[in-house]
Amino acid sequence: MKILFIGDIVGEPGRKAVHNILPRLRDEQMLDFIIANGENSAGGNGITPQIAGELFSAGVDVITSGDHLWDQKTVLDLLLNEPRFLRPLNYPPEVPGHGAAVFQVRNLPPVAVMNLQGRTFMPPLDNPFTAAEAAVTRLRESAKIIFVDMHAEATSEKIAMGRFLDGRVSAVVGTHTHVQTADEQIFPGGTAYLSDAGFTGPHDGVLGREVEPVIRKFITSMPQRFDVAKNRVMLHGAIVRVDDTTGKALNLQRVSELI
Repeated sequence: MKILFIGDIVGEPGRKAVHNILPRLRDEQMLDFIIANGENSAGGNGITPQIAGELFSAGVDVITSGDHLWDQKTVLDLLLNEPRFLRPLNYPPEVPGHGAAVFQVRNLPPVAVMNLQGRTFMPPLDNPFTAAEAAVTRLRESAKIIFVDMHAEATSEKIAMGRFLDGRVSAVVGTHTHVQTADEQIFPGGTAYLSDAGFTGPHDGVLGREVEPVIRKFITSMPQRFDVAKNRVMLHGAIVRVDDTTGKALNLQRVSELI
């Protein structure tokens, strides 16, 4: 099975990149399953049910999120009513929605997807390592293939999670920093790892935002409006090829496609 993971979708330009590039990429790479981090897809802040619907219509099978989960009030509708939308697993159990699930699409083997959020330099949540431990044990009863979106700031926390889950999940791919890393590898136990998938959106800016307000913020420390940038729109992500029988990763390649 070939799984495409699309890095953080930023605003309308990022959504346009998904619509324009994904159909071609699916055909060229013979992709079977598509996961996308959509936590910045609504104007760069959060996600709405309408935008989630657009991404599903474009071919995305599962949407993950992160620390911008609550930026749009209508996200509660997604959490309550859309099983293909995941929040970070390590929220307290009484929070609506779910952070890990098994998906059966088309005639493919079942695929489990898990969304975790780190704690280093991030809003405080429950321990992602203990949350992942319990979830992997449960998910492996139903699926050999398990894909993890590790939404975190610190590279060390992401690598530690990859090592911690090595041999028990198919892939751990990081999100949040919006900078695609070049450390793709297959760990000894058969888990594919990449510290950050990058972001899908306008790259002539600062992490998808217009340049000048960000610079003014750094110079003056005054609040600024960070509008989404517009130019050099790209789709960033990673393609993982997984053995259907064992769930172990066979290959991981980074994706960087200009619209």
